[in-house]
Amino acid sequence: MRRRGVGISGLQRQAQTKEQFREVGNVMASKQIEQLQSQLELFRTNLEDFAHKHRKEIRKDPTFRMHFQRMCNNIGIDPLASNKGFWGELLGVGDFYYELGIQIIQACMATRDINGGLIDLQELKRMVEQSRGKNSQVVTVDDIIRAIKTLSPLGSGFAIIHIGERQMVQSVPRELNKDQSEVLALAQESSHVNASAVENILGWPKERVTSVMSDLLTDGLCWVDSQTESEVEYWVPSFFLK
Repeated sequence: MRRRGVGISGLQRQAQTKEQFREVGNVMASKQIEQLQSQLELFRTNLEDFAHKHRKEIRKDPTFRMHFQRMCNNIGIDPLASNKGFWGELLGVGDFYYELGIQIIQACMATRDINGGLIDLQELKRMVEQSRGKNSQVVTVDDIIRAIKTLSPLGSGFAIIHIGERQMVQSVPRELNKDQSEVLALAQESSHVNASAVENILGWPKERVTSVMSDLLTDGLCWVDSQTESEVEYWVPSFFLK
């Protein structure tokens, strides 16, 4: 026997069934979205109550403030997003970080001619603390990092970069290439390096080393000491100036 085709009525039933499944799926997705939105609103409400209750600790205790910031990030809330919004008015954290950002800019600009716009994060923290005075609100490394993030809309090149085991703050719009980063990493312990050490440790030819050191000197990231008894040394001011 020859198998009969599905027919028009069969195709219509299949289309109706697919449409019914699609509608059911849309309803389920809509309910899930409503549940997620409801949960998020509950989180936000609880967070606002928590912030009201612990406002003083958030503003004064740097460790407490760090954990509060992380809790906010976990549910997609940024207390720094708007200085004039609810969180800025409630906690004053917007004012705190914007003020800190200005102090960071001042410290970086004051040392830019010396270190080429690259400063150790801990050294930057020390300079900011010094400018704020002994009786000012305590500042942590986490606060410095968050304040630097508030500077990104300015497009001024401020960023946190890693060189070896050090966290450095870059205050000029430049991107260190791999060779430059490796040479700076070699210099982080003793604050200086010479061409022979770079050639021996990294296995580079002399021409490559010369090119990298020339670029670092041009950018102001290294100083050259030609008065040594043996080989010329290249010093990284970001590592030894305090």
